[in-house]
Amino acid sequence: MASIAGIPEVDPLRRKSPLAEYATRVALTKPGTWFYSEVAARVDAGLVRATRGRISTLAGLFPIVLLNVRGARSGIERTVPLVYFSDGGDIILMASSFGRPKFPAWYHNIKANPEVRLEAMGRSGRFTAVETDGEDRDRLYSLAKQVYRGYGIYEQRTEGIRKVPVLRLTPA
Repeated sequence: MASIAGIPEVDPLRRKSPLAEYATRVALTKPGTWFYSEVAARVDAGLVRATRGRISTLAGLFPIVLLNVRGARSGIERTVPLVYFSDGGDIILMASSFGRPKFPAWYHNIKANPEVRLEAMGRSGRFTAVETDGEDRDRLYSLAKQVYRGYGIYEQRTEGIRKVPVLRLTPA
């Protein structure tokens, strides 16, 4: 499997399994959103790290990377599990926060400290994050909806409130 600084590449256009489509429907329900935002987000970092990416609450249906970023104020490293995909030689992350009105905390941290470490499948690499804009952002957001169609719903939920940031992480 090809990788980018140790992180497995993920083709955003790869075909989704029927099980992944079912999991998406469940994740987009109110209880599903609660579970993934409140439970899975807290459990997955340790679970993914301990099993070298073999086990997560997403059961391998979606690609997960662990983002390790220093806190904007505290300077303490925080770890966040996120769905990702690759574009060329870069890793792409969405600061969707499940379509909530506020930006996720990790987005503020990455803006203050763009030098981060990513982990996936027991490997890690150092990256520099840059927020995309314009046509590049729109193209990447369209690809993100191919990886997980929930991003389209998150876009609707945040319309008129905020624009979901798309971050491009380049190997450092």
